[in-house]
Amino acid sequence: MPAAVQADLDGRTCLVTGASGGIGLAAARELARLGARVVLAVRSPERGEAARRAIGEATGSAAVEVAVVDLSSQASISAFARELPARHGRLDVLVNNAGVWTSRKRRSADGIELTWATNVLGYHLATVLLLPLLRAAGRARVVNVASDMAGGLDLTDVQYDRRPWTGRAAYAQSKQADRLLTWALARRLVDTGVTANAMHPGFVATGIFAKGGGVLGRVASLYARLRARTPQQGADTVVYLATSPEVEGRSGRYWADRQERPCGFRDERLEETLWLLCEAMTAA
Repeated sequence: MPAAVQADLDGRTCLVTGASGGIGLAAARELARLGARVVLAVRSPERGEAARRAIGEATGSAAVEVAVVDLSSQASISAFARELPARHGRLDVLVNNAGVWTSRKRRSADGIELTWATNVLGYHLATVLLLPLLRAAGRARVVNVASDMAGGLDLTDVQYDRRPWTGRAAYAQSKQADRLLTWALARRLVDTGVTANAMHPGFVATGIFAKGGGVLGRVASLYARLRARTPQQGADTVVYLATSPEVEGRSGRYWADRQERPCGFRDERLEETLWLLCEAMTAA
């Protein structure tokens, strides 16, 4: 595993979604260790408080707070984005990490297929609404947790109303969309000082696949026990992109293991069409 990132984040504010466990918790813990004030954006207040205590015990930091938000609910995201500026005048790092993989097709509170609502629209809406705080930081960074398990995006049927739905297909589609949204966002951030990058954490033993159930979930869970990376290993590139001077000013790129990787999903027309679709689906 690469050496720990060395950076001084004193005075900086970092927000990590899905921070109550897995990659999000590991990334938040490391950001706190580096001196940042860390906001844990979580759906469960109980799990969020447990994470806050664990981070405090591990790092000695008292500058960790819990913010309750459901990333599948647009009303919840909007309320969260309205409240955050009252506590923080700037946001130096936004890590979009919260995600789901389900074993059956479900709908969000807004009536949208849950995987798309959380993994794609949640990323998009949270980022757009928090852009004023990111711009206020001067040189802020957005890190989108994507995946090599990506593909199958159909912008005419993102909710699988016509296509057969599977948890794997919905997840892979969402992760392709996360990359495309990152490239579209990076273009919009040129000359603002804010950068946006996407990354692949590797196959990490976080439990997200097991929670999805089904045969694939059981196989993934077994593989995780045998071969998967730890959440700390999966979070390493997240923290690297969020903090390292080596990536200062670098934007619109895809990363794994602290290395820039080529991405087969680059199509400006498709990226812009997806961006407009997300705007329409979130009214953002």
